[in-house]
Amino acid sequence: MSTSELRPAVPDEIASPQAKLVYLTLRISDEPKASDLHRTLGLSKLTLFAVLESLTTKDLVERTEGGYVCT
Repeated sequence: MSTSELRPAVPDEIASPQAKLVYLTLRISDEPKASDLHRTLGLSKLTLFAVLESLTTKDLVERTEGGYVCT
């Protein structure tokens, strides 16, 4: 298996570094809540919720009863 097959891919439509960070964290996490992402990533809640909203609007992330997941 090549190294590129092991790395989670980031969709091209994600431009901001913060959105990429949140997306990749969701890819490797098990349905984290916003509070988990806030604690893990150290992003302000205002920034985090804006990023999650942006990713949700692009249908890249979905909010579930347990937290957030990549679609």
